[in-house]
Amino acid sequence: MSNEDTISKMLVYCAKIQTYSAGLDAQQFRASSLVTEACVLNFIQLGELVTKLDPGFMETNPHIQWKIIKGFRNRLVHDYEGINMELLWEIINNDLPDLIDKLKGLLSS
Repeated sequence: MSNEDTISKMLVYCAKIQTYSAGLDAQQFRASSLVTEACVLNFIQLGELVTKLDPGFMETNPHIQWKIIKGFRNRLVHDYEGINMELLWEIINNDLPDLIDKLKGLLSS
């Protein structure tokens, strides 16, 4: 799979997270295990896709925190019961839009 294909797939998972959490406040998000689990699964997929990217590609695009994305995936997979849902909510609302913009920038360049 090419880097471009991988980035495109990452954007699909990002869009799913935004769709699932749209229109909810933090309390509603935390109260819905269906929504939180769907978002967690898509974050796991994002982190997994990082492993499919060429190391050189990641090195030439250090403005994206690839290691943090992969590390977040590992944390979600290995410590699911310990996930801080407030932190997950903050990542969705504060960090995900920036990541989407950066990923889109990689496709347009």
